[in-house]
Amino acid sequence: MTIAPENRPLLALATHARGKRSAVTCRLKCGDACAHEAPNTSGNEYFRDVAGRAFSRRGALGAAGALALAVGTADAAAASSGGRHPGRGLRFTPIAPVAKDVDALTVPKGWRWTPVIRWGDPLFRGSREFDPENQTERSQLGQFGYNCDYLDIIGIDGGRGRRALGVVNHEYTNEAIMFPPTEDPEQVAENKRTAMAAHGLTVVELRRSGEGRPWEYVRGSHYNRRIHVQTRFAVTGPAAGHRLLRTKDDPVGRTVLGTQNNCSGGTTPWGTVLSGEENVNQYFVANDTPENKRYGFPTTVSDSGRNWWTVDPRFDARRPGYENEVNRFGWVVEVDPMEPDSTPVKHTALGRLKHEGANIRVARDGRVVAYMGDDERFEYLYKFVSEKRMARGKGRAARAHNKTLLTSGDLYVARFVGDSPAAEIDGTGALPSDERFDGRGEWVPLVRDGRSRVPGMDVAEVLVHTRLAADKVGATKMDRPEDVQPNPVTGRVYAALTNNTNRGVGTNAPADEANPRVTNREGHVLELTEAGNDATATRFSWNLLLVCGDPASAGTYFGGYEGPVSPISCPDNVAFDSTGALWISTDGQPGTIGYCDALHRVTLEGRDRGKVEQFLAVPREAETCGPVVHDRDGDGSVFVSVQHPGEDGSWADQHSYFPDYVAPGSLAGGRWGGPRPSVVQVHRA
Repeated sequence: MTIAPENRPLLALATHARGKRSAVTCRLKCGDACAHEAPNTSGNEYFRDVAGRAFSRRGALGAAGALALAVGTADAAAASSGGRHPGRGLRFTPIAPVAKDVDALTVPKGWRWTPVIRWGDPLFRGSREFDPENQTERSQLGQFGYNCDYLDIIGIDGGRGRRALGVVNHEYTNEAIMFPPTEDPEQVAENKRTAMAAHGLTVVELRRSGEGRPWEYVRGSHYNRRIHVQTRFAVTGPAAGHRLLRTKDDPVGRTVLGTQNNCSGGTTPWGTVLSGEENVNQYFVANDTPENKRYGFPTTVSDSGRNWWTVDPRFDARRPGYENEVNRFGWVVEVDPMEPDSTPVKHTALGRLKHEGANIRVARDGRVVAYMGDDERFEYLYKFVSEKRMARGKGRAARAHNKTLLTSGDLYVARFVGDSPAAEIDGTGALPSDERFDGRGEWVPLVRDGRSRVPGMDVAEVLVHTRLAADKVGATKMDRPEDVQPNPVTGRVYAALTNNTNRGVGTNAPADEANPRVTNREGHVLELTEAGNDATATRFSWNLLLVCGDPASAGTYFGGYEGPVSPISCPDNVAFDSTGALWISTDGQPGTIGYCDALHRVTLEGRDRGKVEQFLAVPREAETCGPVVHDRDGDGSVFVSVQHPGEDGSWADQHSYFPDYVAPGSLAGGRWGGPRPSVVQVHRA
């Protein structure tokens, strides 16, 4: 029996849960980071004069007027101007937000969605077929991994548009819905090894019959590759070989086995992919040191979330000779999908933190600049400026040179200053008298010209313990900086600040001008302009683009736009289309505004600046990740990774049947009655 998505139960759209993110997601994705005290206990000022209730006319009228004027309900948003965007871009009718218990991927009228690749799909000719009741480490190493996040589709056929490489991160696993329950110790260990194998990255060849047509993955392509927890990585940059990276198994500190918790990323101008290692702390148990505490590493077995040390002893960093294993994770890694036999690298010059990702802009003088966010409460924004200049051209020599650009350069952290008097900030989120949330800032050097600029720390110490270095120079604390990307059309930089539910709770910092809402549950989006629009500048200006939430509620702001907008909460990944419009995927809407997570387009220019239009919604308990927008030359496709559908279920009680939608528990023709994280393509019907 096939269960059609449209026959699954719908909830009334008026249902608005005000709970937190799924407890299961919190435990598995980030090791319950928000349940613990924030690792940043420094006395630095919080992100001042950046976020708040800034809804111009609505703010001036007060709450009653705001509610009367709000036209951003589900019906109004869907009935807006038809989604026409200036210039090329995609034309679509925005969808209404979808209730959080709907197990369907919802797209605009006239569009359809197609799975490109799913968890367990075999990649190689000799790979085992997907069998969820009999998954093993060996089978998983030959299959598409779990919980896909960052995604890109990179053409490989000289612009003809029929062959491409998909590059995908696999962030984490949920064993409760992946495997049948067992108490057999050998099977428990095998399941753990299988879950380890489901982490990392996948490179897979894609083909299609023509532009705008659905892509299909190519089993057995020589490009296909799994990068996982046992893959060898070379270490580059100033910290390579330093004593802080040496272990019993690698006494020279230049080769690391594996990568995990790979979240977002970016594709470089020379065709490689950057992937951010994020919540790596949850995979270890470590010694109780100030450095480990600053990164949130558990120090007792009872607090160790995944207990990988039971099947791979190096993840017990309390053991003599393995104390530094923790320092070998938390980096930006670079993978060359065009060369399947190449060794991926970990770039120490970009610093060690909980990297959401890294995204590149080429400066006027040819140096490359990488923007990065550290995804935890009260952490910082960073940028790296390369020492070398990018070589132009597509030859092998130029590409080989460009693959060294991230090995040396300057590392900075951001400090923000606002322009509103403190007396105007009363904690309610009221709009300051200048009716703008903007100001200036500076990039404070941590490493510059090959020298540490942090007192008491050498260069390698700054790069390995980057959080502590940023504390010392007085960086500005932010509300979970996630994706940070430069706009390829304008050069302006956009940062998704997902939320910070601990704002003003207990002894945590109270609401201030930067964060006027106690418990910032719904996040905001920052727009940053480098001085002279020069990516290498050390000063910048900024303004607030969005303060997220339901537009019918007080305390939201949509760039000054007064027309109907789609509700949006918990911005996570960002992307741009060919017109320079911003696309935002979300992570957490079910627990804040009661809707499935989604993908939205936001206009950035002209009278419609701040207009939010919802393009799709993912199934229940899933997160929208890795958006890619192809809107040139009639292509008209949008790609997303659908991560952790049915997250709160169990093997016996699955909560999602995406994307196969067959009878619960059945397996036929490669289709399974259970949730499978997948990459999907949305295209015109």
